[in-house]
Amino acid sequence: MRSIHTIVTAAAMLAVANAQTLSLKGSDTLGAKLVPQLAEGFKAAGNTSVKFEIAAEGSTTAFPALANGTAQLGMSSRKVKDEERTFCHTKGVNLEEHQICYDMICVIVNKNAPVTKLTKAQVAKIFTGQVKDWSEIGGAPGKISIYTRNTSSGTYKDWQHLAMDGRDYPSSSLKMAGNEQIAQEVAKNKGGIGYVGLAYAKTNGTKALAIDGIEPVAKNAKTYAYSRACFLYAPEKPSAEAAAFLTYIDSPAGQEIVRGVGFIPVKDL
Repeated sequence: MRSIHTIVTAAAMLAVANAQTLSLKGSDTLGAKLVPQLAEGFKAAGNTSVKFEIAAEGSTTAFPALANGTAQLGMSSRKVKDEERTFCHTKGVNLEEHQICYDMICVIVNKNAPVTKLTKAQVAKIFTGQVKDWSEIGGAPGKISIYTRNTSSGTYKDWQHLAMDGRDYPSSSLKMAGNEQIAQEVAKNKGGIGYVGLAYAKTNGTKALAIDGIEPVAKNAKTYAYSRACFLYAPEKPSAEAAAFLTYIDSPAGQEIVRGVGFIPVKDL
């Protein structure tokens, strides 16, 4: 993996002139809040002629868009799969991976739920449908309502790997388009449980649970059970606008936005 620093110098970032539209597609985790705020910071740093198009429809959508040229950067909350990289290669696009931050997938419940912590084993049993009532894990009697991401989401797949040992979600689970939708539904449902990125863990009406005694806060990123890296993918020879934006993200100003939105800067770990 090449460092963002090797793509283009800071001087080149400032030299982008008559810029074209910069299109990014993929992860909702990155595209709903973080990338738009990075885009605003990038423009405020002097790149006012760059127009951004951001389509946050799930990590899986990033790679076809890169392959067919409808995106210059692909947003992904997981690493590219071998078959996705190969598909892009067959279309003449050799992918470069750029790790831009870390995230934590936080388990959230309704703020009025009596549960404040779970073990990894309990989480696995809930999200695979083995445990169906809160009373089975020390809570008040009541049906557990599971909210997940949809199948195009990188987080959907990451959660299966990190929390469920690759097993399937129960058919009763409710699939949501993004982090914000999961948080909103859990906030309305006292029996609800879901998972969201760290940036959404303090949504009104919800609370994030400690897992095996470890709170989902940035300082615990190395020890929390469900931490992960997040990426932008670019062609081997990115456009000037894409290269400049990657350099900005890696700058102190860009990484401060990463921190402010609720993600964890690469250099913090």
